[in-house]
Amino acid sequence: MITIADVEAARRRIAPHVRRTPVMPLTQTRDRPGPEQRVTLKLECLQAAGSFKARGAMNRLLGMDHEPPKAGLVTASGGNHGLAVARTAFVAGLPAMVFLPRTVSPEKVEKLRQWKAQIEVVGHVFDQANAAAMDYAGQRGAIYIHPFADPLVVAGQGTLGLDILDDLPDVDTILVAIGGGGLIAGLSTAVKARKRGVRIIGIQACGAPSMKASLEAGHVVSLPEITTKVATLAARRTDERVFALVRRNIEHVVLVSDEEMAEAARWLWFELGIAADLSGAASIAALRSGRVDLRRSEHVCALIRGAGSEGAVA
Repeated sequence: MITIADVEAARRRIAPHVRRTPVMPLTQTRDRPGPEQRVTLKLECLQAAGSFKARGAMNRLLGMDHEPPKAGLVTASGGNHGLAVARTAFVAGLPAMVFLPRTVSPEKVEKLRQWKAQIEVVGHVFDQANAAAMDYAGQRGAIYIHPFADPLVVAGQGTLGLDILDDLPDVDTILVAIGGGGLIAGLSTAVKARKRGVRIIGIQACGAPSMKASLEAGHVVSLPEITTKVATLAARRTDERVFALVRRNIEHVVLVSDEEMAEAARWLWFELGIAADLSGAASIAALRSGRVDLRRSEHVCALIRGAGSEGAVA
């Protein structure tokens, strides 16, 4: 699907249009997850439009081999990818249409409106919203941007892995929340090409363990139902090409509940004043749950992938 060369090209392409987000050692807290490990947060919640998704959306637009149509961009999203596409369209002076499942948070809907996107809520899960987005693209001639099954999007997300290695050259393990899998596919491709020994551990919602189920089955499976309320992690099925990269590069996947992510978001706000959405807090939820198998004195990077508002848990 992609190689390290694709990620490096994406990094050069999008550099003027995204932020180099900071890292922060996890110290001076009342309660500390991973007490025997050195933990560093990668604050991608401070990325443009509020998440890592800005990287992939911008690379998808800039990587096109022709001028974008006047009909603009269209996508389906649980929230963060839609915001990234809306922001990308806004920067490029194009219209954006975003289809959303009913589980999307009202906060993200309001942000989409502020980015001047048109929105339509369709169905209860991503698949239904995505079908509507693809129909719209076919009828209007808009550029459809898939949130995780597009090579340019995956390469854009992979630039985050290069940033982490530059900032944390001695990192041992990276914790990455998984929705559809585009982020962990791109990030793991970049990291493993540069530093093979780094462990990459995925985190999924208990109510949407599509990647974990696929890894256990040895092939891509579709979940019979989605029960998580975290729309940004609610993918019923991953992409075959994404799965191939993930299967090759990651250690394993651990599961966290919606309640554990909500508590982790509250913890981030109380301890650090960091406003993360539930997917952004998933790495902390995994650490606090004790389900991540870590070695003593290991340097762990916990990715805070998306922004919320003052510890919001919806």
